[in-house]
Amino acid sequence: MTYPMDLSVKPSVTGFFDPATNTISYVAQEPDGPACAIIDVVMDIDYAAGRITHDSADKLIAHIRNHDLRLEWVIESHVHADHLSGAPYIQQELGGKIGIGAKITEVQETFGKVFNEGTEFQRDGSQFDALFQDGDTYQVGAMTCFAMHTPGHTPACMVHVMGDAAFAGDTLFMPDGGSARCDFPGGSAEDLYDSIQKVLALPDATRLFICHDYGPGGRAIGWETTVAEQKSANIHVGNGKTKENFVTFRTERDAQLSMPKLIIPSLQVNMRAGEVPKDRKGNPMLKVPVNGL
Repeated sequence: MTYPMDLSVKPSVTGFFDPATNTISYVAQEPDGPACAIIDVVMDIDYAAGRITHDSADKLIAHIRNHDLRLEWVIESHVHADHLSGAPYIQQELGGKIGIGAKITEVQETFGKVFNEGTEFQRDGSQFDALFQDGDTYQVGAMTCFAMHTPGHTPACMVHVMGDAAFAGDTLFMPDGGSARCDFPGGSAEDLYDSIQKVLALPDATRLFICHDYGPGGRAIGWETTVAEQKSANIHVGNGKTKENFVTFRTERDAQLSMPKLIIPSLQVNMRAGEVPKDRKGNPMLKVPVNGL
């Protein structure tokens, strides 16, 4: 597929790092206007106390209001397993449409069974305002954006490209961080390698913005790189590493990883577009499946 890339369009991108989950959320503003999009916003949770707050999302809201911006999209790169989405709270405060990849239906079907959701839980993606197919375009003001389907970490992963900026989700980390795990239900190391090649086929000067960073080796947290840097230096796929090598490494590495600390609340909330599930009395309530993951 040919994607409508335009490196001459250079959006302003502001990153917001959440140290509790090592997540970077972004506000991307069109070059010559007030329209903007948010990518991968965090909702805070004290899991031990069962308490949800919105301090992280409030920082993005303050930035948008302080700069007189107009929010048009709240983008989820995928159903995150390590943080809860603050998309509904953002939408309540600022408006905008919530969008995710169309393969969300596969994720909903898989985890609807894991969490023993009843028939009232819709598995058709209807909780979201827009479901993106590979190559779909949308507007942020005058800026044309497009979505690339990049499965592997999850079936619904998308990289969103806005001018010369690509928001990689968990498809790629910083060059010294490599790539994301592929051992969740629906994940595939083979698919992730192929998806990464799609990203690396973008122009070398494309700015890549990463969803998570853990500061390998004690370096400062970072979240911006380029396609050229990833091609030459990414420790998992750069410098001509083969698919066979990647799949072997990724499979062995994933077998050693523990589950993310927030995977149980995150999946329940994020497959609902950020809404917390409720019990029969209408009270917010999360489940803990025993030996289900």
